[in-house]
Amino acid sequence: MDRVRTASLPQPSGRVRDVVGVLVEVEGMTASVGSELEVSLPNRRLRLEVLGFRQGRILTAPLGSTAGVAPGMRVRAAGRNAMVAVDGTLLGRVTDAFGAPLDGGPIPTCRGRVALRAAPPPAMSRRPIHEALETGVRALDALLPLGRGQRVGLFAGTGVGKSTLLGMLCRHADADVIVVGLIGERGREVGDFVRNALGAEGLARAVVVAATGDEPPLVRVRGALRATAIAEHFRAQGKRVLLLMDSVTRFAMALREASLAAGEPPLTKGYTPSVFAALPSLLERAGTDEGEGSITAIYTVLVEGDDLNDPIADAVRGVLDVHIILSRQLAERGVFPAVDPAA
Repeated sequence: MDRVRTASLPQPSGRVRDVVGVLVEVEGMTASVGSELEVSLPNRRLRLEVLGFRQGRILTAPLGSTAGVAPGMRVRAAGRNAMVAVDGTLLGRVTDAFGAPLDGGPIPTCRGRVALRAAPPPAMSRRPIHEALETGVRALDALLPLGRGQRVGLFAGTGVGKSTLLGMLCRHADADVIVVGLIGERGREVGDFVRNALGAEGLARAVVVAATGDEPPLVRVRGALRATAIAEHFRAQGKRVLLLMDSVTRFAMALREASLAAGEPPLTKGYTPSVFAALPSLLERAGTDEGEGSITAIYTVLVEGDDLNDPIADAVRGVLDVHIILSRQLAERGVFPAVDPAA
């Protein structure tokens, strides 16, 4: 009887049927949406996230390169929920969407665990916003003051000083902890931001999560979710957190890639219904809760050709509390930060 109690049950498994673009189809097993599967390759393990189902097959998106994956390969359930390891040892570190170090330092050994996809705080448990956040940027503090726990959209085209303003906020804002999510950026820009815009002064109290544009789409999505989960951990400890995410537009683009591959119908500019459902789920996680902590979140929103009616800009405008617009006209005149208080 003791041997029966201690015997390990066989894990459900299936086989790879097809690999098409950013989609891996699996057959011969069951799984739930959002769960993770795993393919064992000769020199590594590839994780897959379940997106949906079609004609009895599981549609998954890879969380890494599909090089080496072939039809018939065995697929197993990963056997774990998506959790994020976090504690104070992450301060001053630059990590990827899975928590692996990008700064050449040792692998973080965090004791705390939080859910990657947590529910937003209940509406009636949110404390009112009554305290101002001193950003250290005079153009904001004088003309567009922010409150602790607000969710702010920074609407900007290319080349108008968005990264410079984010760096100023990292160095000078009155916050206990700063969490920076660099989603879909070029690798060079990540290094430049950490070394130049953030600097040693800003990095000392910051956690940086980077998921570059060459990563698979769901890895970029995971980077945004991980940055938010880390901010939630520090909020639960009563910290005043500043969450900077650059950019929520590239988060939406990554979701669009994955959902189109899964067969969702496209809407405006190819964005699918699940993209517009995921945006408020992400943005509503910031703000205040019933505790003493808060997350003041600033999300950059990229506007193509300075078009503020872009579908993503239009979708997030109704969710965010404050809208800050960077003016190309001011930037061309050499006025930085190019904040337009009249826009």
